Amino acid sequence: MGDRSRSRGSITWGVAATPLPGQQSSGDSHLVLMHPGGALVVAVDALGDGPEAERAALRAVALFAETPAFPIAELLRRCHQALLGDRGVVVSLASFDVATGTMTWAGVGNVEAVLVRPNDGRPASRSGLVVIGGVVGGDLPEVRPQQLPVAPGDVVVFATDGVRRDFVDAVDPLAPPESLAADLLARFAKGTDDALVLAIRYEGPVP
Repeated sequence: MGDRSRSRGSITWGVAATPLPGQQSSGDSHLVLMHPGGALVVAVDALGDGPEAERAALRAVALFAETPAFPIAELLRRCHQALLGDRGVVVSLASFDVATGTMTWAGVGNVEAVLVRPNDGRPASRSGLVVIGGVVGGDLPEVRPQQLPVAPGDVVVFATDGVRRDFVDAVDPLAPPESLAADLLARFAKGTDDALVLAIRYEGPVP
């Protein structure tokens, strides 16, 4: 199990991951990359497991890192074209725009994501990402990204399908992202697949 935390400009983040029991490599990977005006966040799950899945996931992450400021639909299209004929991946990703205070996100396959707002002491509000079926590098449907307003303190959590979906109800938006990712992985990992949890807190414009 790994757990790391970083602060990069307008976001703070943490990730926790574990491979399929008995494996040394994982087909789950992630990217958190600042670019002028915002940040790109990606969670990838390559088909299958083991070294070949790890290679495919890392290749997908590298492709997204080449043009992080591009629109999300274009990022997915470019990655899809590059992975054709190779092992495909499922992916969810979000692009934060600090100037407009918005997040644009989309998902292809079964990487879950949820946006949780602290709500000033009242019960937190939650918005789930609507993912579409398909495979990047395989059968890619038309992607229609969604745009939502974000405010400082809002938290976005991504989880691959090695994590039980009920993690969405256990996201504590006040917890540090690194602790949140580790806690959700420990509580909700299925133990039958690679698993990854990526937690992002939007901090707003940097003074």
